[in-house]
Amino acid sequence: MPMHDEHVPGGHEPEKVDISSGYERSDVGVTGIVVFLTSLGIFVAVIGLLCYGIGAVFNAHMNREDGPNSKWTKTADVRQLGNLPSNPELQNKVAELTQTFPTPRVQTDDGNQDVANLHQRENLLLENYSWVDQKSGKVRIPIERAMELIAQRGLPVAPTVEAQPLLTGDSQPMVTVPLTDGFAPTGYEQSEQAQNEALKKQEAAAK
Repeated sequence: MPMHDEHVPGGHEPEKVDISSGYERSDVGVTGIVVFLTSLGIFVAVIGLLCYGIGAVFNAHMNREDGPNSKWTKTADVRQLGNLPSNPELQNKVAELTQTFPTPRVQTDDGNQDVANLHQRENLLLENYSWVDQKSGKVRIPIERAMELIAQRGLPVAPTVEAQPLLTGDSQPMVTVPLTDGFAPTGYEQSEQAQNEALKKQEAAAK
């Protein structure tokens, strides 16, 4: 009775490989490699053309949106500027270039100077006398002096609003004083009071 190898699926014998020559005697499939490289080259070329076409479409659209070139769209060669922090002359040149652009311009100091100028103008108004309307004699006084005057004179009082006449059928509301006796029973106390009143009614009915 023939015996089957337990390690071979289905009992089939493994394929015998001739290793007497000591090397692989079959050649590499050159056709598959050529096909792969050709496909890869075609794919790269198609993607390159597609990207170039998309870029051309975007550039044409932006050119239409921006309109024709003007004095504000001239090209500046920034490579000639070199190391700006160590060259004051080139810094002045950059300042001249930036002044040719219309406002609002990009801030070159993160807005710190603008904020400092704003605070300086505010301090001048808050700490000094200045005219509001010279013809009418209105003067802006320092904030410290304004606080002193308010502490002495107080704030102006709004005029009393006159009562409007009642409409037909309306009546003046009357308020009865006091509105409450100052004691508000809790829910538990209210339930106890209700039970006591019910017991009193039962006792009165029993008599």
